[in-house]
Amino acid sequence: MLKVNNLHVGFKTQNGLFEAVKGISFTVNTGETIGIVGESGSGKSVTSLAVMGLLDKMQVEIKGEILLDDINICSLSENAMRQLRGDHIAMIFQEPMTSLNPVLTCGYQVAEAIKEHKDITDKKVLREMVIGLFNEVQLPRPDSIFDSYPHQLSGGQKQRVMIAMALSCNPELLIADEPTTALDVTVQKTIIELLQKIKAERQMSLIFISHDLGVINQIADRVLVMYKGEIVEQAPVSKLFDDPQHPYTRGLLACRPSPHRQLKYLPTVADFVNADKCPCIKDVTEKYAYGPGEIEQRRNELYKREPILKADCLSTWYPVHADFFGRSKEMIKAVDEVSFNVYPGETLGLVGESGSGKTTLGRSLLRLIEPTAGTVSFESINLQKLGVKDLRLIRRDMQIIFQDPYSSLNPRLTIGQSLMEPLQVHDMYRNDNGRRKKVIEVLERVSLSPDFFNRYPHEFSGGQRQRIVIARALVLQPKFIICDESVSALDVSVQAQVLNLLRELQEEFNLTYIFISHDLSVIKHISDRMMVMNKGQMVEMGYPEDIYANPKQEYTKRLIAAIPE
Repeated sequence: MLKVNNLHVGFKTQNGLFEAVKGISFTVNTGETIGIVGESGSGKSVTSLAVMGLLDKMQVEIKGEILLDDINICSLSENAMRQLRGDHIAMIFQEPMTSLNPVLTCGYQVAEAIKEHKDITDKKVLREMVIGLFNEVQLPRPDSIFDSYPHQLSGGQKQRVMIAMALSCNPELLIADEPTTALDVTVQKTIIELLQKIKAERQMSLIFISHDLGVINQIADRVLVMYKGEIVEQAPVSKLFDDPQHPYTRGLLACRPSPHRQLKYLPTVADFVNADKCPCIKDVTEKYAYGPGEIEQRRNELYKREPILKADCLSTWYPVHADFFGRSKEMIKAVDEVSFNVYPGETLGLVGESGSGKTTLGRSLLRLIEPTAGTVSFESINLQKLGVKDLRLIRRDMQIIFQDPYSSLNPRLTIGQSLMEPLQVHDMYRNDNGRRKKVIEVLERVSLSPDFFNRYPHEFSGGQRQRIVIARALVLQPKFIICDESVSALDVSVQAQVLNLLRELQEEFNLTYIFISHDLSVIKHISDRMMVMNKGQMVEMGYPEDIYANPKQEYTKRLIAAIPE
């Protein structure tokens, strides 16, 4: 039903034409699911936007043919393309929060799409149709969600609203652009199962775009691997996983953490692409394996020391409803009587779904959120008893890497200014020249160029911004760092580089981490011990391999079962 022939897409820049897609060709058959996989910048999303006719022809040069049921999309006017979208072809965009209008209710936005294409104006009929779609995508309380705004929904619920909008006009071809990126593994599994169910019921074709081959393996019939704007490999999904031919494909397969192997460092795409010949995945992974007895020796050394941090019956509650006098009638127990120790040089992995209390716990430990009850001791100092001045001093030793590096950097400050600021606050080094030298030293340590000093956050990729916020945490030479979902939205190849960097920095500076993630494969790879949270409580704790082999709680079993193979 879809034929793409020799497609070239070039962006017009001051330095000439930048070719993002370089002469690719592929087909999509009726009822088939095509997976397109590759890193950021490989041309996946640009290809999907070209198929949707959403690229600005004043800024972009498109050559080749895109035939949908023998209609050449490239030659259509905007009005003709608008009629084709919705009725014949629809798209689920990567980030639902930025794709939905924050000032309109979810129901209104889906109804708007139906009204545009189906010429239905009766509000009661439109509401019934939208609620029917919300039921189809298994949204809870569809009547309530119809009148809710995007910020009132969870990430998984917003994604279902986007799916309902894409399905509203019953398209023949659905394009899903990274629809599960940064979602919990359980929500991710539910979204994939939902798309498969709807596709089968409606007899649609599906293009599923992802950087994660584990997700692609669950949903696709055939896979296209894109690298630097080209399709480097194309094969049925079983053949691609059993016998990958291109070095880049082997790199993507090898760099994702696996619950079935224990590696000290992760292979990267560079291990395969830069090799003289295409190496075997097994040979590369064996190079990064732990030595005999190395894990046991590390644990013996870690747990004979005194803990660096102790949390005792820590609770953080939020008021939900208040009475006439402003007194709380109901509380959300985001963190509910959690106790644990963290040892010097250890990585404690903290895992759970969204809403389990992971991030609130991390911020409560640093008193970025004031706990309701309990105590936190850092190097035997009770943090609850410290005033503002003393707490600021101790924060030199306790840092946090936030989940979204872009929103945690000031867009009006250069990278150099952002990294020098904490040194100025703590009056470290004699003057700004000394601070500048320290910042450049730290940038180089996280594999960033000193030339980046005078550039702004928007000029960097996601992986580079993640390295910048790691550098900002390191610049004060702390002893303890909380990493809050610091790799959740990164490509698997960039994720591998960042995880390797964190491991190297820990060994070099004897850092202690609490590593927060919803991805159990990542937690198992990076952690010495693992703590599972659900509804504000710690439900399980132990060595990662023991929890994987013998989970005691049904909640933990469900998390493990949701990991894409």
